[in-house]
Amino acid sequence: MTETTATLQVGRQGWGIRFVIRTLSVFATAYLLPGVELAQFTTAIWVSLALAVLNVTVRPLLILFTIPLTLFTLGLFLLVINAMLVLLASDWVDGFTVHGFWSALVFSMVMTLVSSILEGNVRAKRVRT
Repeated sequence: MTETTATLQVGRQGWGIRFVIRTLSVFATAYLLPGVELAQFTTAIWVSLALAVLNVTVRPLLILFTIPLTLFTLGLFLLVINAMLVLLASDWVDGFTVHGFWSALVFSMVMTLVSSILEGNVRAKRVRT
């Protein structure tokens, strides 16, 4: 007789699920913060796509060029890099407006928190062996 056991496998979701979660995070964060304006939900999709492209291309270069400053500030300069990327995304995407550096900084921190909470709720999946 074979015995079936259920195990809990924890891992990363596919890119599609992460993209949907990040889009929902952008939408929720823009709704919560007064210094960030989002025209409609489809704009959140474009913002999520722009941030994904910036995080893959520009962010590693900025981190590489600012290693001494990042080490000197014990990693806090990474928050500044994230805020700059949010400001750049607001320039790229019509309908997404961020009013100043501090709003971008808070937006990046809150969006990270919201997306971490949402990803934590769908991360575990049950696998039968």
